[in-house]
Amino acid sequence: MSKKFILTTRPLSLPEVRKILAQPTLLQLDRKTRKQVADCRDFVEKKLAADDQLYYGINTGFGSLCNISINATQTVDLQTNLIRSHSCGMGDEVPEDIVRLILLLKIKNLSLGYSGVRPVLVNRLLDFYNHNVLPQIFQLGSLGASGDLAPLAHLALPLIGEGKVRIDGKLHNASILKKKFGWTPLELQAKEGLAMLNGTQFSTAYGLWSCIKFKKLLHQANMIAALSIDVFSCQTTPFDAKLHIIRPHPGQKAAAALIRKWRKGSQLAKAKKHSVQDPYSFRCVPQVHGASMDALTHVEKVITTEINAVTDNPTIFPNADEILSGGNFHAQPIALALDYLAIACAEIGSISERRTYQLISGQRDLPDFLTRKAGLNSGMMIPQYTAAAIVSQNKQLATPASVDSIVSCNGQEDHVSMAANAGTRLHRMMKNIERILAIEWMSATQGLSLRRPLKTNTAMEKIVAVYRKKVKTLEEDRILSEDLAATVLFLQEQKI
Repeated sequence: MSKKFILTTRPLSLPEVRKILAQPTLLQLDRKTRKQVADCRDFVEKKLAADDQLYYGINTGFGSLCNISINATQTVDLQTNLIRSHSCGMGDEVPEDIVRLILLLKIKNLSLGYSGVRPVLVNRLLDFYNHNVLPQIFQLGSLGASGDLAPLAHLALPLIGEGKVRIDGKLHNASILKKKFGWTPLELQAKEGLAMLNGTQFSTAYGLWSCIKFKKLLHQANMIAALSIDVFSCQTTPFDAKLHIIRPHPGQKAAAALIRKWRKGSQLAKAKKHSVQDPYSFRCVPQVHGASMDALTHVEKVITTEINAVTDNPTIFPNADEILSGGNFHAQPIALALDYLAIACAEIGSISERRTYQLISGQRDLPDFLTRKAGLNSGMMIPQYTAAAIVSQNKQLATPASVDSIVSCNGQEDHVSMAANAGTRLHRMMKNIERILAIEWMSATQGLSLRRPLKTNTAMEKIVAVYRKKVKTLEEDRILSEDLAATVLFLQEQKI
């Protein structure tokens, strides 16, 4: 049964977004929000009726054609042509969960009452979300400056009965919407097509998804690292709270506390140690993981600001009796934040792979490649190769997108953010981190089996026991790709 969520004039928080996404949810606007949308539209129509002044994108052409006047009889054609001409997306389809986020963010953006669209348009977007009608959008085509133009054009196409949509996972021509739901295609009025295309919702949706994903991955990275630390017979002193109080970065303190939590009561943690100091990939987990946790905190603040911001152009201010043309659609804040998050993401994968490498290296009374019959069996040798390959790819993907810019639109759009590329790249990197962590988890649990009868933390032992029902201890060589896929799925299903 679907839950209701009322969108209001107050800011939408990331926990609220996570709650909306976690279960089937029906979105509604409250009365005050609906009035804001209607009042802003009334203002636009009165302005257009009162004088012959040119307002960008409302009664003019677009981009470098901004000085060409469009008369009232051509309004619908102007907005329709805009949607069609900008529907130039290419590449892979945007995943369905990201499309839902784009819809949610576009609804929030337009409902703030500064965009000048009719209530009927916002209501149709609500219908799309609530009936899980997901426009087909492609990943390539946005420069992240004039708004995410091409992707958002594909979002808008079904509003006019064109393009394609996915319903229950199946792709249909948008013309099916009238027959299936009785939705008559909209004739977009002044400003409406432009309001749909301008905005950072494509880039921001990828950033928002990545923040939600990375938060869980960071929790898992600390849990998995704790098990690796135990299995590698590491010291407890690097995680002592006193060390982190005197270098009090919030993430560092939090990561150290989590390691202590996951090792509490562990027999392995209390056992005699092999070395006075441990490799950095174990000893410096609080500093490295913590820095990435702090990076996420910063990016979450940027994303929270953006999802509650007006990012189309021009912007309507009924109370001030003004229509202002500006640059709120420029996604530089998002591009920089997502580049930062990409670096933070890459580092979690990098240090995880180093721990895996140490675990299989035949040190500290662990057999080579975590197999009792090394030579006859390769054991956990090649999963580390796979992790290394993925880590290397993530390093390449972490190259900042925001430092690039290509002039477009006859020089009118002469500096762009490339936030969309930053976002889609980050989506790929998050998937890679899942795989790298899965390899470390599989290696650490294999190492744990070789430390018996000693046990790790009680809570950790329970998680390992559940995992062993999915993936058995490696006694002799077998095809491990299936085990790796099962491990990724296992970690995805964990709630920690």
